[in-house]
Amino acid sequence: MIFSALCLAVASAIALACSHPPTGRGAGEIEGSPQTQSSFKVETVIPNLEIVWSIVWTPDGRMLFTERPGRVRVFENGKLRQQALFVVPDVEPRGESGLMSIALHPQFASNHLLYLSYAYNSNGQQVRVVRYRETPDGFVDRKVIIEGIPAAQFHAGCRLRFGPDGKLYITTGDATERQIAQQLNSLGGKTLRLNDDGTVPPDNPFVGRPDARPEIWTYGNRNSQGIDFQPGTNLLWETEHGPSGFDGPGGGDEVNILERGKNYGWPVIHHRQTHEGMESPILEYTPACAPGSGMFYRGSQFPKFNGNFFSGVWSGRALFGSS
Repeated sequence: MIFSALCLAVASAIALACSHPPTGRGAGEIEGSPQTQSSFKVETVIPNLEIVWSIVWTPDGRMLFTERPGRVRVFENGKLRQQALFVVPDVEPRGESGLMSIALHPQFASNHLLYLSYAYNSNGQQVRVVRYRETPDGFVDRKVIIEGIPAAQFHAGCRLRFGPDGKLYITTGDATERQIAQQLNSLGGKTLRLNDDGTVPPDNPFVGRPDARPEIWTYGNRNSQGIDFQPGTNLLWETEHGPSGFDGPGGGDEVNILERGKNYGWPVIHHRQTHEGMESPILEYTPACAPGSGMFYRGSQFPKFNGNFFSGVWSGRALFGSS
């Protein structure tokens, strides 16, 4: 599947229901919201890209983004640099995996460190997170932050985000083996929390437990591809894909607030089910909208959107928001 364009859009910040996902919009089309009397226009910024997964902006104004086959690209001064900034040499791009997230170190302006998550093949698909230093000559000083994360053609995660605490948060999928989400000795179906060099913070909830991986921050997550910290509260919001039919009733896409050491239920509970000791979502969507990202608006161009949480969704190729 090849996306014909990377579309950057601004959407109205209303609580659109995923139960009625809109059809994808083409370049130049305009969509409006009667609830907020706002509208947005879709503009094609860069055509002919292949599965754009993650976008970041550098302090000097460049846009860096990933393409699933392993390319890190750069858009600068209004143009796409034709040659890839970097190509991951050992990426495994089958299904929903490949090269996924990119994250800049909080001190990127001075240390030029950035992080990539991608699938690789080692007796089957797995995911690793690698740190590089960007220089004028390319990416150097490769350091593996974590690897051996369960993956598969589907449900490979994997979003990276630095928190206000300076720690690196990593979402992982259940690799279509739903039971591992409840197993604390597995990295699959979790949110992980690490120091910027890959070491484990001593205040992680399962440090010191012989039956648990110390990297784990939350568990019972099916396949999360969106996390961001809410400005003002520093709460960690997450979007998560619900069952796909083969592993449970369709729908049940979620928005959660992730908290230290908590169990988010998969596969014991899903949709709006409840269970003692497990967290149910704050928002649930059936039929599925397939939320593939999650981010709070922090810009100044559209003040009415400040503090609203947005998610790009695969179903209908839309941008949804909630206030």
